[in-house]
Amino acid sequence: MKLLRLGDQGSAVAEVRAALTYLGFLPATPRQSGERGNVAPPGTRPGESMGTELPPPAATAPPIPAVPAIPAVPAADGAPGPAAASGGAAAGPPDRFDPDLDNALRAFQQSRGLSVDGILGPDTARALEEARHNLGDRLLYLSAAHPFVGDDVAALQERLFNMGFDIGRTDGIFGPRTESAVRDFQRNRGLDPDGRCGPRTLRELKRLRRTVTGGRPDVLRESVRLLARGTSLLGVVVALDPGHGGDDLGIVSGGLCERDIMADLAARLTTRLLDSGLESHLIHGPDESPNESERAARANELEADLLISLHADGSTSRHARGVSAYYYGNARGSSAVGERFAQLVQREIVSRTDMPDCRTHPKVWDLLRRTRMPTVRLDLGYLTNDQDARALGSTEFRAAVAEAVLAATQRLFLPPEMDAPTGQLHVPRLAGRA
Repeated sequence: MKLLRLGDQGSAVAEVRAALTYLGFLPATPRQSGERGNVAPPGTRPGESMGTELPPPAATAPPIPAVPAIPAVPAADGAPGPAAASGGAAAGPPDRFDPDLDNALRAFQQSRGLSVDGILGPDTARALEEARHNLGDRLLYLSAAHPFVGDDVAALQERLFNMGFDIGRTDGIFGPRTESAVRDFQRNRGLDPDGRCGPRTLRELKRLRRTVTGGRPDVLRESVRLLARGTSLLGVVVALDPGHGGDDLGIVSGGLCERDIMADLAARLTTRLLDSGLESHLIHGPDESPNESERAARANELEADLLISLHADGSTSRHARGVSAYYYGNARGSSAVGERFAQLVQREIVSRTDMPDCRTHPKVWDLLRRTRMPTVRLDLGYLTNDQDARALGSTEFRAAVAEAVLAATQRLFLPPEMDAPTGQLHVPRLAGRA
Protein backbone atom coordinates (compact mmCIF):
# COMPACT_ATOMS: atom_id res chain seq x y z
CA MET A 1 0.00 0.00 0.00
CA LYS A 2 1.05 3.62 -0.53
CA LEU A 3 2.17 5.32 2.65
CA LEU A 4 0.26 8.49 3.55
CA ARG A 5 1.81 11.33 5.51
CA LEU A 6 1.67 15.07 6.14
CA GLY A 7 1.22 17.00 2.87
CA ASP A 8 -0.37 14.18 0.84
CA GLN A 9 -3.72 14.69 -0.85
CA GLY A 10 -6.38 12.45 -2.39
CA SER A 11 -9.42 10.29 -1.73
CA ALA A 12 -7.44 7.91 0.51
CA VAL A 13 -6.66 10.83 2.82
CA ALA A 14 -10.37 11.68 2.98
CA GLU A 15 -11.12 8.08 4.03
CA VAL A 16 -8.56 8.28 6.83
CA ARG A 17 -10.07 11.57 7.98
CA ALA A 18 -13.54 10.00 8.02
CA ALA A 19 -12.26 7.03 10.01
CA LEU A 20 -10.59 9.21 12.64
CA THR A 21 -13.68 11.41 12.83
CA TYR A 22 -15.88 8.36 13.45
CA LEU A 23 -13.49 7.17 16.18
CA GLY A 24 -13.57 10.56 17.88
CA PHE A 25 -10.01 11.69 17.15
CA LEU A 26 -11.28 14.54 14.94
CA PRO A 27 -14.36 16.69 15.53
CA ALA A 28 -17.36 16.08 13.28
CA THR A 29 -18.77 18.85 11.14
CA PRO A 30 -22.43 19.86 11.71
CA ARG A 31 -23.45 18.01 8.53
CA GLN A 32 -21.76 14.82 9.69
CA SER A 33 -23.36 15.07 13.11
CA GLY A 34 -26.81 15.50 11.58
CA GLU A 35 -26.46 12.40 9.41
CA ARG A 36 -25.78 10.05 12.26
CA GLY A 37 -29.28 8.61 12.36
CA ASN A 38 -28.98 7.19 8.84
CA VAL A 39 -25.70 5.34 9.47
CA ALA A 40 -25.55 1.57 9.87
CA PRO A 41 -23.22 0.20 12.53
CA PRO A 42 -19.64 0.08 11.22
CA GLY A 43 -18.26 -3.31 10.35
CA THR A 44 -21.70 -4.93 9.99
CA ARG A 45 -21.71 -7.62 7.33
CA PRO A 46 -24.77 -8.54 5.26
CA GLY A 47 -26.89 -11.05 7.17
CA GLU A 48 -25.02 -10.47 10.42
CA SER A 49 -27.44 -8.23 12.28
CA MET A 50 -27.26 -9.23 15.92
CA GLY A 51 -31.04 -9.39 16.17
CA THR A 52 -31.13 -13.05 15.07
CA GLU A 53 -28.79 -16.00 15.22
CA LEU A 54 -27.08 -17.00 12.00
CA PRO A 55 -27.01 -20.63 10.89
CA PRO A 56 -23.92 -22.59 11.94
CA PRO A 57 -20.84 -21.86 9.84
CA ALA A 58 -19.63 -24.28 7.24
CA ALA A 59 -16.73 -26.62 8.04
CA THR A 60 -14.42 -24.14 6.37
CA ALA A 61 -15.40 -20.55 7.03
CA PRO A 62 -15.69 -18.43 3.88
CA PRO A 63 -13.46 -15.41 3.41
CA ILE A 64 -14.68 -12.38 5.31
CA PRO A 65 -15.88 -9.76 2.83
CA ALA A 66 -14.75 -6.18 3.09
CA VAL A 67 -16.84 -4.07 5.41
CA PRO A 68 -18.47 -0.83 4.25
CA ALA A 69 -16.52 2.42 4.38
CA ILE A 70 -16.52 4.14 7.75
CA PRO A 71 -19.09 6.92 7.98
CA ALA A 72 -17.84 10.25 9.21
CA VAL A 73 -19.80 10.43 12.47
CA PRO A 74 -18.75 10.87 16.09
CA ALA A 75 -18.00 7.82 18.22
CA ALA A 76 -21.19 6.01 19.19
CA ASP A 77 -20.09 5.19 22.73
CA GLY A 78 -19.92 8.81 23.79
CA ALA A 79 -16.18 8.72 24.42
CA PRO A 80 -14.67 11.25 22.01
CA GLY A 81 -11.00 11.22 21.21
CA PRO A 82 -8.57 13.99 22.06
CA ALA A 83 -9.42 16.20 19.11
CA ALA A 84 -13.18 15.89 19.46
CA ALA A 85 -13.00 16.79 23.12
CA SER A 86 -11.67 20.21 22.23
CA GLY A 87 -14.91 21.09 20.44
CA GLY A 88 -13.11 22.73 17.53
CA ALA A 89 -14.17 22.56 13.90
CA ALA A 90 -12.37 20.50 11.28
CA ALA A 91 -9.98 22.66 9.29
CA GLY A 92 -8.73 22.36 5.72
CA PRO A 93 -9.97 20.32 2.74
CA PRO A 94 -11.08 16.80 3.74
CA ASP A 95 -8.77 15.18 1.17
CA ARG A 96 -5.60 16.96 2.36
CA PHE A 97 -3.28 15.50 4.99
CA ASP A 98 -2.98 18.65 7.12
CA PRO A 99 -1.47 19.19 10.61
CA ASP A 100 -4.84 18.48 12.30
CA LEU A 101 -5.03 15.09 10.63
CA ASP A 102 -1.39 14.43 11.48
CA ASN A 103 -2.02 15.16 15.17
CA ALA A 104 -5.15 13.00 15.18
CA LEU A 105 -3.33 10.09 13.53
CA ARG A 106 -0.49 10.33 16.05
CA ALA A 107 -3.00 10.33 18.92
CA PHE A 108 -4.64 7.23 17.44
CA GLN A 109 -1.28 5.49 17.08
CA GLN A 110 -0.41 6.32 20.68
CA SER A 111 -3.73 4.94 21.92
CA ARG A 112 -3.22 1.67 20.01
CA GLY A 113 0.35 0.93 21.06
CA LEU A 114 1.78 1.64 17.59
CA SER A 115 4.90 3.53 16.58
CA VAL A 116 3.91 7.22 16.74
CA ASP A 117 5.23 8.57 13.43
CA GLY A 118 2.16 10.23 11.85
CA ILE A 119 2.46 7.92 8.81
CA LEU A 120 -0.39 5.72 7.63
CA GLY A 121 1.46 2.47 6.97
CA PRO A 122 0.26 -1.15 7.01
CA ASP A 123 0.15 -1.43 10.84
CA THR A 124 -1.83 1.78 11.31
CA ALA A 125 -4.20 0.97 8.44
CA ARG A 126 -4.87 -2.45 9.97
CA ALA A 127 -5.50 -0.87 13.39
CA LEU A 128 -8.00 1.58 11.85
CA GLU A 129 -9.83 -1.32 10.23
CA GLU A 130 -9.98 -3.24 13.52
CA ALA A 131 -11.25 -0.18 15.39
CA ARG A 132 -14.37 -0.15 13.20
CA HIS A 133 -15.90 -3.22 14.87
CA ASN A 134 -18.02 -2.88 18.02
CA LEU A 135 -19.18 -5.88 20.05
CA GLY A 136 -22.57 -6.89 18.67
CA ASP A 137 -21.96 -5.78 15.09
CA ARG A 138 -21.27 -9.31 13.84
CA LEU A 139 -21.43 -12.93 14.85
CA LEU A 140 -18.08 -14.12 16.22
CA TYR A 141 -16.85 -17.69 15.97
CA LEU A 142 -13.62 -19.59 15.44
CA SER A 143 -12.47 -19.52 11.82
CA ALA A 144 -9.04 -21.03 11.25
CA ALA A 145 -8.77 -19.79 7.65
CA HIS A 146 -9.90 -16.21 8.31
CA PRO A 147 -9.81 -15.42 12.06
CA PHE A 148 -12.05 -12.62 13.28
CA VAL A 149 -9.86 -9.70 14.39
CA GLY A 150 -11.03 -6.39 15.79
CA ASP A 151 -12.12 -4.32 18.74
CA ASP A 152 -15.30 -6.38 19.10
CA VAL A 153 -13.19 -9.49 19.74
CA ALA A 154 -11.04 -7.55 22.22
CA ALA A 155 -14.18 -6.32 24.04
CA LEU A 156 -15.48 -9.91 24.24
CA GLN A 157 -12.14 -11.11 25.61
CA GLU A 158 -12.10 -8.30 28.16
CA ARG A 159 -15.58 -9.18 29.45
CA LEU A 160 -14.71 -12.87 29.74
CA PHE A 161 -11.43 -12.03 31.45
CA ASN A 162 -13.21 -9.78 33.99
CA MET A 163 -15.48 -12.70 34.88
CA GLY A 164 -12.54 -15.00 35.54
CA PHE A 165 -12.43 -17.00 32.30
CA ASP A 166 -9.01 -17.84 30.89
CA ILE A 167 -8.69 -16.08 27.53
CA GLY A 168 -4.90 -15.82 27.70
CA ARG A 169 -4.35 -12.22 26.72
CA THR A 170 -6.61 -9.59 25.21
CA ASP A 171 -5.17 -9.49 21.71
CA GLY A 172 -8.36 -8.94 19.66
CA ILE A 173 -7.90 -12.23 17.76
CA PHE A 174 -10.66 -14.86 18.04
CA GLY A 175 -8.49 -17.95 18.43
CA PRO A 176 -8.93 -21.39 20.06
CA ARG A 177 -8.39 -20.06 23.56
CA THR A 178 -11.09 -17.42 23.16
CA GLU A 179 -13.48 -20.00 21.74
CA SER A 180 -12.79 -22.28 24.73
CA ALA A 181 -13.56 -19.41 27.12
CA VAL A 182 -16.83 -18.67 25.27
CA ARG A 183 -17.82 -22.34 25.55
CA ASP A 184 -17.04 -22.34 29.29
CA PHE A 185 -19.13 -19.20 29.78
CA GLN A 186 -22.03 -20.71 27.80
CA ARG A 187 -21.96 -23.88 29.91
CA ASN A 188 -22.01 -21.79 33.08
CA ARG A 189 -25.08 -19.91 31.86
CA GLY A 190 -26.97 -22.96 30.59
CA LEU A 191 -26.55 -22.06 26.92
CA ASP A 192 -25.66 -24.31 24.03
CA PRO A 193 -21.82 -24.41 24.23
CA ASP A 194 -21.23 -23.85 20.52
CA GLY A 195 -18.39 -21.33 21.01
CA ARG A 196 -20.20 -18.71 18.89
CA CYS A 197 -20.87 -15.25 20.31
CA GLY A 198 -24.36 -14.40 19.07
CA PRO A 199 -27.34 -12.50 20.54
CA ARG A 200 -28.15 -14.95 23.35
CA THR A 201 -24.54 -15.13 24.50
CA LEU A 202 -24.26 -11.35 24.35
CA ARG A 203 -27.43 -10.92 26.42
CA GLU A 204 -26.00 -13.16 29.12
CA LEU A 205 -22.71 -11.27 29.05
CA LYS A 206 -24.53 -7.97 29.55
CA ARG A 207 -26.55 -9.31 32.48
CA LEU A 208 -23.45 -10.14 34.49
CA ARG A 209 -21.09 -7.74 36.13
CA ARG A 210 -17.38 -7.99 36.67
CA THR A 211 -16.60 -10.73 39.19
CA VAL A 212 -12.79 -10.51 39.32
CA THR A 213 -11.60 -7.40 41.15
CA GLY A 214 -8.06 -6.40 41.99
CA GLY A 215 -4.85 -8.00 40.80
CA ARG A 216 -4.21 -9.74 37.51
CA PRO A 217 -5.35 -13.38 37.32
CA ASP A 218 -3.46 -13.81 34.05
CA VAL A 219 -0.20 -13.08 35.87
CA LEU A 220 -1.06 -15.70 38.50
CA ARG A 221 -1.91 -18.31 35.86
CA GLU A 222 1.28 -17.71 33.90
CA SER A 223 3.41 -17.68 37.06
CA VAL A 224 2.00 -21.05 38.10
CA ARG A 225 2.77 -22.48 34.66
CA LEU A 226 6.35 -21.22 34.84
CA LEU A 227 6.93 -22.62 38.33
CA ALA A 228 5.48 -25.97 37.24
CA ARG A 229 8.32 -26.31 34.72
CA GLY A 230 10.93 -26.19 37.45
CA THR A 231 14.18 -24.24 37.52
CA SER A 232 16.09 -26.33 34.99
CA LEU A 233 16.65 -24.88 31.53
CA LEU A 234 17.11 -28.30 29.93
CA GLY A 235 14.70 -28.60 27.02
CA VAL A 236 13.53 -24.97 27.08
CA VAL A 237 12.99 -23.98 23.44
CA VAL A 238 14.06 -20.45 22.47
CA ALA A 239 13.30 -19.08 19.01
CA LEU A 240 15.61 -16.34 17.76
CA ASP A 241 14.66 -13.73 15.17
CA PRO A 242 17.66 -11.78 13.86
CA GLY A 243 16.30 -8.53 12.48
CA HIS A 244 16.04 -8.19 8.70
CA GLY A 245 17.90 -10.53 6.31
CA GLY A 246 18.47 -11.12 2.62
CA ASP A 247 18.26 -7.86 0.66
CA ASP A 248 16.75 -6.09 3.69
CA LEU A 249 19.79 -4.53 5.39
CA GLY A 250 17.93 -2.69 8.14
CA ILE A 251 19.74 0.35 9.55
CA VAL A 252 23.03 1.11 7.78
CA SER A 253 25.37 3.76 9.20
CA GLY A 254 29.10 4.33 9.40
CA GLY A 255 29.95 1.14 7.58
CA LEU A 256 27.85 -0.99 9.98
CA CYS A 257 24.80 -2.95 8.87
CA GLU A 258 22.00 -4.00 11.24
CA ARG A 259 21.34 -7.22 9.32
CA ASP A 260 24.94 -8.47 9.68
CA ILE A 261 25.37 -7.43 13.32
CA MET A 262 22.15 -9.13 14.41
CA ALA A 263 23.01 -12.29 12.43
CA ASP A 264 26.34 -12.50 14.29
CA LEU A 265 24.65 -11.85 17.64
CA ALA A 266 22.03 -14.54 16.93
CA ALA A 267 24.80 -17.05 16.14
CA ARG A 268 26.63 -16.21 19.38
CA LEU A 269 23.43 -16.42 21.40
CA THR A 270 22.51 -19.75 19.78
CA THR A 271 25.86 -21.23 20.79
CA ARG A 272 25.56 -19.93 24.35
CA LEU A 273 22.01 -21.28 24.76
CA LEU A 274 22.93 -24.70 23.41
CA ASP A 275 25.98 -24.88 25.69
CA SER A 276 23.68 -24.44 28.70
CA GLY A 277 21.20 -27.13 27.69
CA LEU A 278 18.52 -25.08 25.97
CA GLU A 279 17.21 -25.65 22.46
CA SER A 280 17.67 -22.72 20.09
CA HIS A 281 16.21 -22.22 16.62
CA LEU A 282 16.53 -19.40 14.09
CA ILE A 283 13.13 -18.70 12.55
CA HIS A 284 14.58 -17.55 9.23
CA GLY A 285 17.76 -18.00 7.25
CA PRO A 286 20.32 -15.33 6.35
CA ASP A 287 19.00 -14.97 2.79
CA GLU A 288 15.35 -14.23 3.64
CA SER A 289 13.40 -11.57 5.49
CA PRO A 290 9.81 -12.73 6.10
CA ASN A 291 7.24 -10.26 7.38
CA GLU A 292 6.29 -10.17 11.04
CA SER A 293 3.20 -12.35 10.64
CA GLU A 294 5.24 -15.08 8.94
CA ARG A 295 7.93 -14.88 11.63
CA ALA A 296 5.25 -15.27 14.31
CA ALA A 297 3.73 -18.24 12.46
CA ARG A 298 7.11 -19.97 12.27
CA ALA A 299 7.74 -19.46 15.99
CA ASN A 300 4.29 -20.89 16.74
CA GLU A 301 5.01 -23.93 14.57
CA LEU A 302 8.18 -24.55 16.59
CA GLU A 303 6.06 -24.44 19.77
CA ALA A 304 8.85 -22.38 21.31
CA ASP A 305 8.75 -21.38 24.96
CA LEU A 306 10.23 -17.93 24.25
CA LEU A 307 10.87 -15.76 21.19
CA ILE A 308 13.58 -13.09 21.13
CA SER A 309 13.77 -10.64 18.23
CA LEU A 310 17.10 -8.81 17.81
CA HIS A 311 17.33 -5.32 16.31
CA ALA A 312 19.31 -2.09 16.27
CA ASP A 313 17.76 1.35 15.94
CA GLY A 314 18.44 4.56 14.06
CA SER A 315 17.48 8.21 14.38
CA THR A 316 17.84 11.51 12.58
CA SER A 317 19.43 12.79 15.80
CA ARG A 318 22.95 11.55 16.45
CA HIS A 319 22.35 12.08 20.17
CA ALA A 320 19.72 9.33 20.41
CA ARG A 321 21.19 6.24 22.08
CA GLY A 322 20.38 3.42 24.45
CA VAL A 323 18.79 -0.02 24.63
CA SER A 324 15.08 -0.78 24.96
CA ALA A 325 12.84 -3.86 25.13
CA TYR A 326 9.28 -4.33 23.86
CA TYR A 327 6.54 -6.80 24.75
CA TYR A 328 2.90 -7.25 23.72
CA GLY A 329 0.52 -4.87 25.47
CA ASN A 330 -2.07 -2.15 25.05
CA ALA A 331 -4.71 -0.36 27.12
CA ARG A 332 -6.77 -3.56 27.42
CA GLY A 333 -4.01 -5.82 28.72
CA SER A 334 -0.61 -7.33 28.07
CA SER A 335 1.40 -10.53 27.94
CA ALA A 336 2.19 -11.01 31.62
CA VAL A 337 5.23 -13.24 31.12
CA GLY A 338 6.36 -11.22 28.10
CA GLU A 339 6.36 -8.08 30.24
CA ARG A 340 8.32 -9.82 33.01
CA PHE A 341 10.85 -11.26 30.54
CA ALA A 342 11.34 -7.87 28.86
CA GLN A 343 12.07 -6.28 32.24
CA LEU A 344 14.58 -9.00 33.15
CA VAL A 345 16.44 -8.80 29.82
CA GLN A 346 16.49 -5.00 29.88
CA ARG A 347 17.95 -4.85 33.39
CA GLU A 348 20.55 -7.53 32.66
CA ILE A 349 21.80 -5.80 29.50
CA VAL A 350 21.98 -2.38 31.16
CA SER A 351 23.85 -3.78 34.17
CA ARG A 352 26.42 -5.63 32.01
CA THR A 353 27.09 -2.83 29.48
CA ASP A 354 27.34 0.95 29.53
CA MET A 355 24.21 1.36 27.43
CA PRO A 356 21.66 3.96 28.65
CA ASP A 357 18.39 2.45 29.86
CA CYS A 358 15.51 3.35 27.52
CA ARG A 359 13.22 1.02 29.54
CA THR A 360 10.56 -1.45 28.42
CA HIS A 361 7.44 -0.60 26.43
CA PRO A 362 4.20 -2.35 25.42
CA LYS A 363 3.49 -2.53 21.69
CA VAL A 364 1.00 -4.31 19.42
CA TRP A 365 3.34 -5.12 16.55
CA ASP A 366 2.36 -8.32 14.76
CA LEU A 367 5.43 -10.24 15.94
CA LEU A 368 4.49 -9.53 19.57
CA ARG A 369 0.76 -9.95 19.11
CA ARG A 370 0.49 -13.09 16.99
CA THR A 371 2.94 -15.30 18.86
CA ARG A 372 1.54 -17.75 21.39
CA MET A 373 4.66 -17.66 23.56
CA PRO A 374 6.14 -14.74 25.53
CA THR A 375 7.94 -12.58 22.97
CA VAL A 376 10.44 -9.78 23.44
CA ARG A 377 11.93 -7.47 20.85
CA LEU A 378 15.28 -5.92 21.77
CA ASP A 379 16.55 -2.69 20.23
CA LEU A 380 20.20 -2.87 21.24
CA GLY A 381 21.36 0.66 20.51
CA TYR A 382 21.43 3.27 17.74
CA LEU A 383 23.76 2.68 14.82
CA THR A 384 23.42 6.41 14.09
CA ASN A 385 25.11 7.24 17.41
CA ASP A 386 28.91 7.00 17.58
CA GLN A 387 29.06 5.47 21.07
CA ASP A 388 26.34 2.88 20.41
CA ALA A 389 27.84 2.05 17.02
CA ARG A 390 31.24 1.33 18.60
CA ALA A 391 29.58 -0.97 21.11
CA LEU A 392 27.48 -2.81 18.53
CA GLY A 393 30.54 -3.28 16.35
CA SER A 394 32.56 -4.94 19.14
CA THR A 395 32.56 -8.68 19.83
CA GLU A 396 32.81 -7.99 23.58
CA PHE A 397 29.49 -6.15 23.62
CA ARG A 398 27.72 -8.88 21.68
CA ALA A 399 29.13 -11.52 24.01
CA ALA A 400 27.86 -9.51 26.99
CA VAL A 401 24.38 -9.26 25.44
CA ALA A 402 24.33 -13.04 24.89
CA GLU A 403 25.20 -13.61 28.57
CA ALA A 404 22.56 -11.09 29.65
CA VAL A 405 19.81 -12.79 27.62
CA LEU A 406 20.77 -16.22 28.99
CA ALA A 407 20.83 -14.93 32.58
CA ALA A 408 17.40 -13.30 32.12
CA THR A 409 16.03 -16.56 30.70
CA GLN A 410 17.26 -18.46 33.76
CA ARG A 411 15.83 -15.84 36.13
CA LEU A 412 12.44 -16.13 34.43
CA PHE A 413 12.17 -19.72 35.67
CA LEU A 414 13.47 -19.11 39.19
CA PRO A 415 11.17 -18.56 42.18
CA PRO A 416 11.81 -15.27 44.05
CA GLU A 417 13.75 -16.92 46.88
CA MET A 418 16.30 -18.37 44.42
CA ASP A 419 16.71 -15.33 42.20
CA ALA A 420 20.13 -13.66 42.10
CA PRO A 421 20.71 -9.88 41.97
CA THR A 422 20.70 -8.29 38.54
CA GLY A 423 23.99 -8.68 36.69
CA GLN A 424 25.39 -11.35 39.04
CA LEU A 425 23.83 -14.56 37.77
CA HIS A 426 26.06 -16.79 35.63
CA VAL A 427 24.55 -19.80 33.88
CA PRO A 428 27.19 -22.55 33.63
CA ARG A 429 27.89 -24.56 30.51
CA LEU A 430 27.03 -28.22 30.60
CA ALA A 431 29.91 -30.67 30.81
CA GLY A 432 30.94 -31.77 27.34
CA ARG A 433 29.34 -28.77 25.61
CA ALA A 434 31.92 -26.12 26.47
